[in-house]
Amino acid sequence: MKKLFLPMFMMMLAIVIAGCSSSSTMDSTDDENSPSDGTDEEQVSGGELRAAIGQQPETLDPHMSTGATVKYVTRHIFEGLLAADSSFQPQPMLAESWEISDDGTIYTFHLREGVEFHNGKEMTAEDVTASMNRWLEQSSVATQIMGEDAYFQEEDDYTVTLHLEEARLTAIDAIASPKQFAGIMPKDVIEAADSTGITDYVGTGPFKFVEWRQDQYIHFEKFDQYQPVDFPADGLAGEKVAIVDDLFFDIVTDSSTQLAGIQTGQYDIAYTLPNDNYEQLLDDPAINTMTDLYGNSFHHFNKKEGIFTDFKMRQAVNAAVSNEEIMLGGWSHPDLYSLNSSYMGESQVWYSEAGADEYDQADPDKAAQLLEEAGYNGEEIVILTNNDSELYNTSVILHEQLSQLGMNVKLDVYDRATYSERRTNSANWDLLAVGLSTVTTPSQHLSLSASWYGWTEDETVHQMLAEIEAVSTLEEGTAIWDDLQAYLWTEYLPGTKHGDYYYYIAARDNVEGVTILEGPILWNTSVNK
Repeated sequence: MKKLFLPMFMMMLAIVIAGCSSSSTMDSTDDENSPSDGTDEEQVSGGELRAAIGQQPETLDPHMSTGATVKYVTRHIFEGLLAADSSFQPQPMLAESWEISDDGTIYTFHLREGVEFHNGKEMTAEDVTASMNRWLEQSSVATQIMGEDAYFQEEDDYTVTLHLEEARLTAIDAIASPKQFAGIMPKDVIEAADSTGITDYVGTGPFKFVEWRQDQYIHFEKFDQYQPVDFPADGLAGEKVAIVDDLFFDIVTDSSTQLAGIQTGQYDIAYTLPNDNYEQLLDDPAINTMTDLYGNSFHHFNKKEGIFTDFKMRQAVNAAVSNEEIMLGGWSHPDLYSLNSSYMGESQVWYSEAGADEYDQADPDKAAQLLEEAGYNGEEIVILTNNDSELYNTSVILHEQLSQLGMNVKLDVYDRATYSERRTNSANWDLLAVGLSTVTTPSQHLSLSASWYGWTEDETVHQMLAEIEAVSTLEEGTAIWDDLQAYLWTEYLPGTKHGDYYYYIAARDNVEGVTILEGPILWNTSVNK
């Protein structure tokens, strides 16, 4: 068996990574984003931190939701076996090390001893096994990567094993993923959960649950018995210290109210602010801003029925679009987007420039020639979007670009709930505006899913994804991914990608040590009142 991530090695590796981290940090003495573990001696302990979030989470059970707000809140009270560092690489958290069998089908996790839950009970293998098997059942990412027959098994009090039918290269990445993450909870909490999720919010994290007042706030407090790992903070991995005594997530659905609150000091941090106010906040000396890669902006093609079952029609649209116009229209400021052809983020090991020549062509002559070759004769093309500003604005600009090409384009705009319902029926649309959040491996990318909207039901795509999972080294996997991404751009086109987009948060200048990766990280953070 191959032993991975021994503690001494991990300590050295984390120090190296922390020195070149791409995660963002802000404090009151430095306007530049720079790495920090947030535990500077000058930071003031105690007090409270109030963070304004834009919507009430549908649950505080991380197994039950892929929602961003669920992730932002719950990772402060729950932890997983592994955690993603600032390069989205898995690092130890509640597991101190792991091994993989020679055939790649059995993963053995050695747990840290003496880790306490918030209820005072020691975490052992029975809790981990119950939590991880429930996560396997609930997480679509887990099922997609590990297969329906995967299961965790308790070996002794501090050892659990994961059993797979076949070797899966990215199984570890899925366990460390911050999206619908694999939080560990006591066995009795798991057993008491119903179809709506857990009702007792007990984890091992640096903060513990106190109160959830619906539509008002969620209150956590410092967990005095928290046991951090002993290597530097990096992304979601490494040392965690609850510096403030009380952490409040204030539920503030109106973005203008958030804006006023961060300007007056009612809130220490604001999560959901209007893009149009970004430059105003940049110029405010009492406020610091941070940007964070959120995901990809796409218009997916309906490949199940209709005009875009024809690859040449997909090529025509892809050749026509000017992505600078689309991204600026959607996100208002160059800091909040980047033009990037890769399906995976620049900071990730899966980043690829394969097929980049097909991206952002803005070539109406080529597009017109492709339309002629496809036999396009003025058939109506429906763009489905919701009324969220980014998706709506990108769709308005795409509508204009395609109309100028002579295409008969209709824009269907709905509220978010109606949009979500209508996109499930392939008869309702031809192009779908989507924003896809960051994933850690190609297999998790919804653009490549046969069951997600757009319906990428392509034998080559799914065969190559299976090949990636079957190889034994990352180098082999990334080489296959290069070939697959080239195929996506040159021979398939599940959608036309416009770029990567960022969201931003704002914090008062007396907030120190906050970092950001897939959302703000509020451990190692203090507020100087």
